[in-house]
Amino acid sequence: MANLIAQPTVIASAGNKPKLIEEFFGRVNSQTDAVSIARMRSPGGWVEPGQTPEFDEYTVVLRGELQVETKTGTLTVKAGQAVHTPKGEWVRYSTPHADGAEYIAVCRPAFSPATVHRDA
Repeated sequence: MANLIAQPTVIASAGNKPKLIEEFFGRVNSQTDAVSIARMRSPGGWVEPGQTPEFDEYTVVLRGELQVETKTGTLTVKAGQAVHTPKGEWVRYSTPHADGAEYIAVCRPAFSPATVHRDA
């Protein structure tokens, strides 16, 4: 049976500035741990702590640019592009440009504060 998600749940974000996270599917909004799908809107100058998550993350940038730093280099992901960060790999996301970014993040299994393993 199809399940309508009438609206997302706003989730608290990590980082130096507030970022809007709207979870459509995941542990909070749809009570599923298989996958999470969220729309993110981060302001210019936003940086989150590095993390070594226990989930794969697939990100599609809709507007602006997302910077993705790994142990081997830094990627700039522009609107219309996507990036996959595999579980167990250290990663840090940021939006250094003034206009920030809007993007969709899909985590498999679903994002959890207990499995993201943020840097201290």
